[in-house]
Amino acid sequence: MGRKNALLIALLLWPVWLCAQINTDRVMAIARNALYFEDYVLSIQYFNQVINAKPYLYEPYFFRGLAKINLDDYRGAEADCDEALRRNPFLVGAYQVRGLARIRQNNFDGAIEDYEAALRYDPENVTLWHNLSLCYMQKEDYDNARKDLDKLLSIAPRYTPAYLMRGEVSLKQQDTLSAAKDFDEAIRVDRYNPDGWSARAIVRIQQGDYKAAEADLDEAIHLSVRNAGNYINRALARFHQNNLRGAMSDYDLALSIDPNNFLGHYNRGLLRAQVGDDNRAIEDFDFVLKMEPDNMMAAFNRGLLRAQTGDYQGAEEDYSKVIAEYPNFATGYYYRADVRRKMGDTKGANEDEFALMKMQVDRRNNATAQATGSGNDGGRTRKKSDKNMENYRKIVIADDSEMEQRYSSTYRGRVQDRNVTVRLEPMYALTYYERVSDVKRTVHFYRYIEELNHEKIFPKPLRITNMETPLTEEQVKHHFALIDVHTSNIVARPDDAKMRFMRGLDFYLVQDFDSSIDDFTQSILLDGSFFPAYFMRALVRYKQLDYRKAEQGSEERSGLSADAAKKNEAEVTAIDYEIVKKDLDKTIELAPDFVYAYYNRGNVASALKDYRAAIVDYDKAIELDPNFAEAYFNRGLTHIFLGNNKQGVADLSKAGELGIYYAYNIIKRFIDLDEEEN
Repeated sequence: MGRKNALLIALLLWPVWLCAQINTDRVMAIARNALYFEDYVLSIQYFNQVINAKPYLYEPYFFRGLAKINLDDYRGAEADCDEALRRNPFLVGAYQVRGLARIRQNNFDGAIEDYEAALRYDPENVTLWHNLSLCYMQKEDYDNARKDLDKLLSIAPRYTPAYLMRGEVSLKQQDTLSAAKDFDEAIRVDRYNPDGWSARAIVRIQQGDYKAAEADLDEAIHLSVRNAGNYINRALARFHQNNLRGAMSDYDLALSIDPNNFLGHYNRGLLRAQVGDDNRAIEDFDFVLKMEPDNMMAAFNRGLLRAQTGDYQGAEEDYSKVIAEYPNFATGYYYRADVRRKMGDTKGANEDEFALMKMQVDRRNNATAQATGSGNDGGRTRKKSDKNMENYRKIVIADDSEMEQRYSSTYRGRVQDRNVTVRLEPMYALTYYERVSDVKRTVHFYRYIEELNHEKIFPKPLRITNMETPLTEEQVKHHFALIDVHTSNIVARPDDAKMRFMRGLDFYLVQDFDSSIDDFTQSILLDGSFFPAYFMRALVRYKQLDYRKAEQGSEERSGLSADAAKKNEAEVTAIDYEIVKKDLDKTIELAPDFVYAYYNRGNVASALKDYRAAIVDYDKAIELDPNFAEAYFNRGLTHIFLGNNKQGVADLSKAGELGIYYAYNIIKRFIDLDEEEN
């Protein structure tokens, strides 16, 4: 009997453990699946198995390098790309990833070598030209950067980031007119890209056209409501138009997004002081001084406010701190003398007044120069790096380098990126882990799932979520160990449907989708009424289809071999999605009030482009849960796909209200389209 059980255990373990040693193609497929779903730690463990079994292959080194760069292991990524290129020197993707790894290590010359090598094999690759141009910009080689950006735009004349980058090059070369022209073109090519509007707004601020700058920033904010920098810049434009309340409102909004924003706190403190809101202005300067204890301008402004609110001792402390740093700052002595006299310190006040009088005499005689900077420039703003204490009342603006960085394009490097601008919210799953959202914090509940959790048969409480999170290294080890435990339990209790389901969930979490589907199927055969198994089998099959669709053609984009491309599965068809839909039909039959099954089925219908059926399912989901944000979002997009923009915008507005803030970006696009059509 013991021998029989040992044989059964071996057979049950076959799908993952023996294949990991013998069938490297299958382990490689699981690894790439994990990489696609951003489970980088797990994917590296699978790639390690392939490398150990067949160290002469280049693909596992390349993909392991890609996983490492997404984990910020830049040296490891570079080393893996080195190995991949030793085995296949024509691998464009490896040059691309190694170039990005070198950039992250500030090795721009090495990155340039990589991108130039890759362009010899793929001369029209937009990503390569993009990163090569940015490398030259980092090296301040603006002539070569412009030359490469010109080449990039000849290849891809509608590639908006290239116009933004070339505009930045023009600004670096003090050519404001050319920069404005490129930013105009970026907006013409893609008016829904907020970076174009914010870039042009900065130029207009520099030109003093504050009204036009505010209008540009209005557009940028409509398209990207969570960008604190746009509110900071609009506050500056409003300040220059004497709209202090509007500027303070923008600083409030910026700080709600980025609570540690220096410019937001400092400038809001100045404006609050101007309108007499002294106590809250002090709070802002308290925050600034907590961030930068040596910021003398913040200390002096807080001293002024403390004096106004009757805190003379606190004011004297702030003034003394500033005077110790800037002993020739006459204004500091003037105010400290005043506060000392109010405190009854006549001797201290007289000393300050004498020092002040001596400085005035010396200045008239040109006996000494101010040690605090170059003097007041007469403007209303100062750069953050300006340390001239005479400018303490001026609004702070970012230094040029920081301001330009706000809209400069980022390096492009993830070969597996899914370049989808407008897409449905993802499917719901039953899992143990959930990503935390800063904006939307909904706890999803269903009575039967809660009852399962109360039984405490699962290793962790089940969660209902569409915000899944990759596993940590410890969690990966934990779930591989659980697979062993569940396998032993299945041998002891072969008719336990929930035990099969649990192991299927572990296989799902370690991205072994085939084994996961096998276990969910066995769970269904053992208990046809256990709807979570149907629900999860549908989800896993849907994810397999998502991965297959993304992989079709990705080998060519990565520069992988034709042999690797042939290993890809057959083209995804409508029949594949119908199989997923049948599992969700069964879930709904068994649990007609399980709202997430309707939502997922709506997503499947959308994948089939059966938008009317999708809307019926989203309608039902919203009927069961009137606060189901994702259902509103997806129904809104589906209405728009059908041309019902008005209904779509209404649903997207509700989704935004319920916490999906990027719905507002999409609303802006389709409102504009409606206006154009009318």
